[in-house]
Amino acid sequence: MKKLTRRQFLSSTAVAAATVTIVPSYCLGKSNKRSAPSDTLYFAKVGCGGMGGGDFRSVVSAGALPGALCDVDSKRAAGTVNHETSANLKLYSDFRKMFDEQAKNFDAVVVSTPDHMHAPVSMAAMQLGKHVYCQKPLARTVKECYAMRDAAKKYGVITQMGNQGHSGGGLESTIECIKSGIIGTVKEVHVWTDRAQNWWPQGEKVSLPKKKVEVPAHIDWNAFLGVAPEMPYSSNIHPFKWRGYLDFGCGAIGDMACHNMDPAFMALDLDQPTYVKTECSEFNKVSFPAWSIVEWGFPAKGDRPAVKVFWYDGGKKPERPADMPADMKLGGNGCLFIGDKGKMLGGSHAGFCQPFNKDYERPKRTLPRSEGHYKEWVMACKGEKINRGTTGTNFGYAGPMTATISMGVVGMFYPGETLEWNGDKLEFRKDEANQYLHRAYRKEYEL
Repeated sequence: MKKLTRRQFLSSTAVAAATVTIVPSYCLGKSNKRSAPSDTLYFAKVGCGGMGGGDFRSVVSAGALPGALCDVDSKRAAGTVNHETSANLKLYSDFRKMFDEQAKNFDAVVVSTPDHMHAPVSMAAMQLGKHVYCQKPLARTVKECYAMRDAAKKYGVITQMGNQGHSGGGLESTIECIKSGIIGTVKEVHVWTDRAQNWWPQGEKVSLPKKKVEVPAHIDWNAFLGVAPEMPYSSNIHPFKWRGYLDFGCGAIGDMACHNMDPAFMALDLDQPTYVKTECSEFNKVSFPAWSIVEWGFPAKGDRPAVKVFWYDGGKKPERPADMPADMKLGGNGCLFIGDKGKMLGGSHAGFCQPFNKDYERPKRTLPRSEGHYKEWVMACKGEKINRGTTGTNFGYAGPMTATISMGVVGMFYPGETLEWNGDKLEFRKDEANQYLHRAYRKEYEL
């Protein structure tokens, strides 16, 4: 296939999206195991190994069927390729070629790639008029996050970010407790993770590969690089350790903040911060710091006063509150709400935040619960009514949240400095810092 620039690809697919009628070939009597298009959502899977395999199985369990498959590593994709629902589906290594050849065979796209390809794949899918489920973090840079939010609205597609805890029920219970006034007015929220530490290398000693080595035959290294700069293949990057590199991942903050900060964003209706301030270990601008502490300030909104949110990673945590019950602890991941009448502590993945006062009266359920994170997305894509009315982490919500988290990464370039944010212009008031709101793409993938 002739290589297309990203601009050429998107302009052509946008035109195609206006005329395509989605009727997969296997719906035309070629297999009695397939349902009619009106009954089934067909999806393209981009990223089939690791977490991608889990996403694949969860979407199938939610009632959808695969229509196309793509992964840069055929060995890691084997479990998905050999799944009973994937019979006779070709495995592509370049998502652009798959979109070009198979767009008529799917209605939606599930993206489970390394972070640097979330936006390129999702944006191309939305321009084709496809619904999108994209793993967290939504994107790698602040500008990508807002672009994805805007694209979802422009193309009218159903979207969901892959922070599955958002739909577990604990989040709604936390919100109901806070809204009922159990801990009074929230002034601060502290959120943390124990990553990266032993999960993947991250810190000033991590460097990019320089020595050219042979690429294994089952890996399409150019497709893996995607928008990232050209560099030699390295097993220290693929398949898992890419998270620690700025060219491919978002570090510990990108990996876990979309889970653990979710209760704060949802319960307090947070949006644009007024500032961000980052403290961190030595930062070589190749890999994320071994640890970081980030502070955001959010202005008053409605009846809620201004609030501060703090993030900790790499083994850092907030101080243990003096009034914390002896049987509660600050675990490896957590979310601590501090109000003027009490406190609430939760763990990972937007789980329920338990009030310190064990004698509290649990409020009545006032918020609808999700059918399930994958299930509600599949249902919404098919035009079915869902309990919450809209998908919980649609890009209209996930975009601003992930963008705010990514501002903490920009702060790593200016440790200890308070960077003021202009929410109207979506930029920092310190003009120099705005260069880090996005990272350059390789020419063939340019936006």
